Amino acid sequence: MNELYSIGDVARRTGLSVSAIRFYADAGVVTPTRLTEGGFRQYDVHAIARLELVRTLRDLGAGLDDIRRVLGAETTLHELAVTHLRLVEAQLQQFRARSAVLRTIVRQHTTTEQVSLMHKLVSMSDDERDRLVGEFWDFVTDGLDVHPGYIEQLHSRRPHLPEEPSADQLEAWIELAEIVRDEEFRTELRDFLRRTFGTERGRLMASPEMMARIERHRLLVLEAQAAQQAGVSADSPQARDIAERVAAHSATLVTAMTGDQGHDIEKSRRAIVDFDRNGGSARTLARSTGLNLLTKYLSLVATINDTPKPDPERAAAVRAWMASALRRDLPGG
Repeated sequence: MNELYSIGDVARRTGLSVSAIRFYADAGVVTPTRLTEGGFRQYDVHAIARLELVRTLRDLGAGLDDIRRVLGAETTLHELAVTHLRLVEAQLQQFRARSAVLRTIVRQHTTTEQVSLMHKLVSMSDDERDRLVGEFWDFVTDGLDVHPGYIEQLHSRRPHLPEEPSADQLEAWIELAEIVRDEEFRTELRDFLRRTFGTERGRLMASPEMMARIERHRLLVLEAQAAQQAGVSADSPQARDIAERVAAHSATLVTAMTGDQGHDIEKSRRAIVDFDRNGGSARTLARSTGLNLLTKYLSLVATINDTPKPDPERAAAVRAWMASALRRDLPGG
């Protein structure tokens, strides 16, 4: 015989309150198995199981109408879960956006007008974000007399916010969207690019041939970085081989850039060692406002795109590693 339980027992078994069980009964969601002669509600194990399912679905945010359809076999639990998952994920995106705005407000001295702007920025569609960044690069590269391939490369350096961005990515997007809209930032970066590439040497630097050489050099440095991070000793033949190849390519790169045929591999070796001894050219670079602006932009894009960011400390460590590998072979090393 199927055992029946009082509403108090059902409340203890399901964790629902007595009033909630009565509400679900009156709403026609889970009705009692029977009523006693005194009008008391009783439930069997099947009804209790349905009430436990109701509680779980309610905790997940499902509405009563959806629950009725599941219990009445008008829809499947899987279909309900798929529909509700979409709603929950949309709500999570909204919460992440709000969290990013609030974090920015806490971190900065934010005005009322800026709060509205920040909320608008995180709520942008992919097309709106792409259009905002595209307009920024159109302005920055306007009048830049270089090979079209270099301008195309600059335009390609743009953020791609994922469907489920982290709080850090949203915060980076808010900051990036603010600086690309800032007139002073846009103007200073445009002027920096015009000064940098407004000479014959500058235009040469932006040529496809030079860009290919620079990319080759970047890959060699990345090889050195990977070896240094893997713990390869600077005293090893492998380290010396990598450092030698970097120095050799540096010599050809400088010659191509300057036309100085006297810049040989020996000078490149010495430059790497002296760069490390003198603490690098960081102080000189730090004085370049335009370069700092470009670095800032690229760093925020890297955060948004979840790609490696420029790391001066890591670059310095790799330089020191190569310098150590080369130093012993230099006079006075």
